[in-house]
Amino acid sequence: MNALRKSTDNRVCDTPNLGRFPNPANLFSGARISAQSMPTQTRIDEILRKDGLSQPLNGNGQARIGSARPYLLTPEISAAEPLTLMVADDHPVVREGLIAMIERQSDMRVIAQAGNGREAVNEFLARRPHVGLLDLRMPVMNGVEAVLAICEKDPAARLLILTTYQGQEDIYRALRAGALGYLLKDAPAEELIESIRAVGAGMTWIPPAVGAMLAKRVTDRELTAREMDVLRVLAVGKSNKEIGVAFNISEATVKVHVTHILEKLKVTGRTEAINVAARRGLVNIDSATAA
Repeated sequence: MNALRKSTDNRVCDTPNLGRFPNPANLFSGARISAQSMPTQTRIDEILRKDGLSQPLNGNGQARIGSARPYLLTPEISAAEPLTLMVADDHPVVREGLIAMIERQSDMRVIAQAGNGREAVNEFLARRPHVGLLDLRMPVMNGVEAVLAICEKDPAARLLILTTYQGQEDIYRALRAGALGYLLKDAPAEELIESIRAVGAGMTWIPPAVGAMLAKRVTDRELTAREMDVLRVLAVGKSNKEIGVAFNISEATVKVHVTHILEKLKVTGRTEAINVAARRGLVNIDSATAA
């Protein structure tokens, strides 16, 4: 039996039934949100479409990796079925706290947990929970890389990023990778539960503040791959000469790249460029320094 799939432009088309997902209508019983009560949804979908993140269905009727996968209706699923989750966070205290909070909900059950990105990929693909809750910065493989790896194997995966990082690039990359939601760890517990329900129902969950950051990122000028390479090395204090040696390019070419970086970040100096890049999530100062 095919499920009805409501696309981001409000068309309804037939898609193969994704049988492991519970009925979205049941997820919201007693909750404060519904499929229509997310004011940022339309705006975010428009942003994603404009940037090419929301793509058509592939030949199998599934959303392609990086698309904004919308509301899915699977009415044949039993109302008694709990929403199953995987929780991935490299801090045991945080992970255990999240699990305890989630399992206080009568209709939710954590069936897998992971302490790094690689474990998250393996556990998700082995256990196939309805929702994956992932930290952004994890060892071995970060959250964005884990989302990409999961969505490559399971394009219908419903993944929610829960993090302390709110840089424009962090948000952009996570959603581009295929995450359906992005929530900050300082959000109230009630909002976390609601976001899990929303993502479990196949909806995008992006709070207004995060949506504003995403909108700004989409309108910013993109750094080229080489400019990103130069920026990362700038962040550890390398000189133009040292950068040239590292990438086997002339010092004059390095100066051109640095000029373009400053222009695109709308700054006037290297220190300011590094600070802006760190705020946007383009570079991780701690990692760059350690390297």
